[in-house]
Amino acid sequence: MSEVKSLYERLGGVFAIAAVVDDFIDRIMIDPRLNANPKVDDAHHRVSKAGFKYLVTEQVCHATGGPQRYTGRSMYDSHAHLDITAGEWQVFLDDLNQTFDKFGVPAAERAELVAIVESTKADIVRM
Repeated sequence: MSEVKSLYERLGGVFAIAAVVDDFIDRIMIDPRLNANPKVDDAHHRVSKAGFKYLVTEQVCHATGGPQRYTGRSMYDSHAHLDITAGEWQVFLDDLNQTFDKFGVPAAERAELVAIVESTKADIVRM
C-alpha cells in the first residue's frame, strides 16, 4: 500500500514552493491593476519584498502540510486597512494562475492551492 503524500510533498517541498512564491510576489507587486488601489500600492512600496516572500513561503508551506510554521500576522490584520475589492481579488487570482501556468502546477495541486487561498478571502476582501 502506498503512502499518501501531503500537498507540500507533491509540490516539491520548500525549495519548489519558494520558487513559485518568488515569481508570484514579483508579479503582484508590480501589477498595475492591483496598484491602482493607492493603499495597496503604498503597502507594496513599504514592505520588504524579501521579507514578504519569506512569510508567504512559510504560510504556503505550513498550509500544505510542511514542517514550517507561519510567523506572520493574520490575513485580516495584514489586509483590513487596504480596502481590497472583489475585483482586485480576481486580479490576484489571475496573477496566481499565471504563476501556476509558468511553473506547470498540475491541475489537482492547483485546485488544492486555490481552495487554500480562497479560504482567506473573507479576511482580505473588504469591499
